[in-house]
Amino acid sequence: MAAVTPEPEEQEELQTGLERLRQRRAELRDSMRALEQALAAPAPGRLDVWAERVHVAVVELAGDFTQHIDVTEGADGLYPGLLGAAPRLASAVDGLTREHGEITALVDELLACVRAPADGAAETTRDLGTALLGRLSRHRQRGADLVYEAYQADIGGET
Repeated sequence: MAAVTPEPEEQEELQTGLERLRQRRAELRDSMRALEQALAAPAPGRLDVWAERVHVAVVELAGDFTQHIDVTEGADGLYPGLLGAAPRLASAVDGLTREHGEITALVDELLACVRAPADGAAETTRDLGTALLGRLSRHRQRGADLVYEAYQADIGGET
C-alpha cells in the first residue's frame, strides 16, 4: 500500500498530536516508575506510611493516564487524526481505546485497595499494582507500535 501524503494542515495536526502524546508518554512512564518504587518500599511496621506513598503514586498515575486518554481519544486527539490518514488501523485504535477503560478500572481498584490499608493489604496492593504496571507497559508498547505503523505505512513519515 502506498503512503498517503496528508495535506499540510493535517500533517501539522498529526505532528502536534504526536508531540503531545510523546510528552504524556514520558509523564506516564515517570508515574509508573514512581508507583513501582512505592510498591517496592518496605511495608511491615509502617503500613500507613507505605499505603500513603502508594496512594500518592496511584493518584499521580491516574491523572497522567486520564491526560493520556484525552490526548489520544479527545476531539483534538491523535486517534481521530490517525484514523483519517490510516482507516485500516481502526481495529487497533478500537483495541487501545477499549484498554483505556480496562486500565482505568484497574486504577480505581488499586485506589480502593490502598485507601483502607489492613493486615495483608500490602501483598494484595502489590499484586494489583504489579498487574496494573504490566498492563500499562503492554498498552504503551501497542500504542507505540500503532503510531509507528501509521507513520511508516500510511502517512509516509519515513521511507
